[in-house]
Amino acid sequence: MNEGIRCSIIRGGTSKGLYLLEEDLPPAGPARDHVLLNLMGSPDKKQINGLGGGTSVTSKVAILAPSKHPFADVDYTFAQVSVDKPIVSYKGNCGNILAGVGPFVLESGLLPIQGDVTRVRIFNTNTNSVINETVVTRNGKVCYSGNYQIAGVPGMASPIVIETEKPHGTISEQLLPTGHAVDELDVPGIGKLKVSIVDVTNPLLFVRASELGLTGTELPARIDSDQELLDKLERIRGVAAQYLGLLDDYRNSSTVSPTIPKLTLVAAPETYQNVNGHEIKDTDVDLVGRMMSMQKAHPTYAMTGALCTVAAAAIPGTVVNQVMRPEAKMDQFRIGHPGGVIEVGAETTFNDGKVEIQKVFGYRTARMLMTGVAFFENTACETETARRK
Repeated sequence: MNEGIRCSIIRGGTSKGLYLLEEDLPPAGPARDHVLLNLMGSPDKKQINGLGGGTSVTSKVAILAPSKHPFADVDYTFAQVSVDKPIVSYKGNCGNILAGVGPFVLESGLLPIQGDVTRVRIFNTNTNSVINETVVTRNGKVCYSGNYQIAGVPGMASPIVIETEKPHGTISEQLLPTGHAVDELDVPGIGKLKVSIVDVTNPLLFVRASELGLTGTELPARIDSDQELLDKLERIRGVAAQYLGLLDDYRNSSTVSPTIPKLTLVAAPETYQNVNGHEIKDTDVDLVGRMMSMQKAHPTYAMTGALCTVAAAAIPGTVVNQVMRPEAKMDQFRIGHPGGVIEVGAETTFNDGKVEIQKVFGYRTARMLMTGVAFFENTACETETARRK
């Protein structure tokens, strides 16, 4: 009943996922979704019958193929596999899983290694954007060891540089999809709420934590234990998704558009303790942020979310710009999250009085955990078995 497929498991940034070659998968559609769900063991909160880890950050897939475009080396499709629902979402990108794309491409031979540093040009099919990734390669091999550490991952590793030029416009042609730095949403059961929606690498919905009676320093366990709060946050996200035209009814947000826009709570710098009990001082951050991922609190902070956050910080009047440290440096912007601090940067220019984001960049690490053959259940066998029963 099982069929094998070539598979690598890579820890990319603060996420972990399966890396597959597109040529080994069925065409995009229900058959492909079945394979991904079965590989992960979804739907099941524990994902006990698959390779998933029971959380949104460990239930992700990267699908790779030689690029169809002359300006890229590889085409990368990101898939978010729901843990407890039979849903695979291809909306939006994942910057942490992106960190493992470069190493996988080089390890699998899709692109030859070029000296001590290899540049990989990646076309993300989810957002129609090009990302340049720089990977350390020595003696003809990907170098995973190094002296760079990211919050949320133990130990040191080799830094991977991720850069996106002209990054806005994943769901529209605009940096601000609504045309406004601040929008007012009328959310049932909550009332009017001032938010910012910014579309850089992924569309993010920014909300002041204080507007919901929160400090912005809450840890994931505190957020996830409050079902009333989770429902409220998803309702806000759903209304924003409907406002953006991503769905017709905000009440269907968790199934129709579960991944975008990504809701992010922001607050001014404040001292807090991270998930490991370490103190993060207010002087070490320019902003405190808490992201949501698949209707739960993100354990750290999404890389695409961090890149969008620094872009939002550079735009006068946005919610992020209002609460951040006034003297923050855009090329070294520090976001305090549950795991610690993530540093990202943006290069900006002004045109006719408006900010234009020329580039966003950040640093991640990755580690190859396994490469081999993964198995999934063949649907034809399941049908035959059911008929015999």
